Amino acid sequence: MLRDITLGQYYQTESVIHRLDPRVKLSGTVIFIISLFLFDNFWGYLCAAALLGIVIGLSHVPFKFMIKGMRSIMILLMFTVIFNLFLTPGEVVVSFWKLQITKEGIFMALQMIVRLSMLIIGSSIMTLTTTPNNLTDGMEKGMRPLTWIRVPVHEIAMMMSIALRFIPILMEETDKIMKAQIARGADFESGNIFKKAKAMVPLLVPLFISAFRRANDLAMAMEARCYRGGEGRTKMKPLIYKKRDVLAYLVLFTYLAGSITVGRILF
Repeated sequence: MLRDITLGQYYQTESVIHRLDPRVKLSGTVIFIISLFLFDNFWGYLCAAALLGIVIGLSHVPFKFMIKGMRSIMILLMFTVIFNLFLTPGEVVVSFWKLQITKEGIFMALQMIVRLSMLIIGSSIMTLTTTPNNLTDGMEKGMRPLTWIRVPVHEIAMMMSIALRFIPILMEETDKIMKAQIARGADFESGNIFKKAKAMVPLLVPLFISAFRRANDLAMAMEARCYRGGEGRTKMKPLIYKKRDVLAYLVLFTYLAGSITVGRILF
């Protein structure tokens, strides 16, 4: 299960999406996520699925590698479906005991599954096709106007980049601890979901110790290299928009306008 988490990982390959400016990919991810909540019918989701399919094809990242990250959110999807099925008022379809499944609840549950699935895959594409350094540079430059109101943009971008970079590292560390405890007789597979959750508790102490140790090592390494924040720092590879980036922006805004028109006006 832990190996299935793809968020925060970078997939090395050559593609048009990999070569795009990180600011384009950040803006595209935000626009795509916003668009998922601007419509609530089949045609709107069809537009979103079409854009997602085109981007996945252009990224040259295997589709199986992307969708395996969905396994890690199955519990979240399950709770979302249950809450929407039984707590949404409307026309009753199935009734047993004090629980009722409504037509509106079924529609809402399906809608949330599609939204969450596309949201996770769309966010994964950004991290799979962008190195942590480029992601930091893109965040910092994209949020630069906030420095006018004294927001520490560089520090925020650095923290987000480090957090994304540490996700696969901590998952790998958790996997190693689990294997070590399984070798000593621990059981993480048998029992119901509550017993499995209780069995994961002994992992927390060594995992927290490992995380704090890594954080301390990183802080010492940054201090040894005289890191003092972003003020006055220059970039070895400054971000410059190219023709493909401008074209990507045009495609994104065309998609946003088209999805709104199809999802909310025409149907």
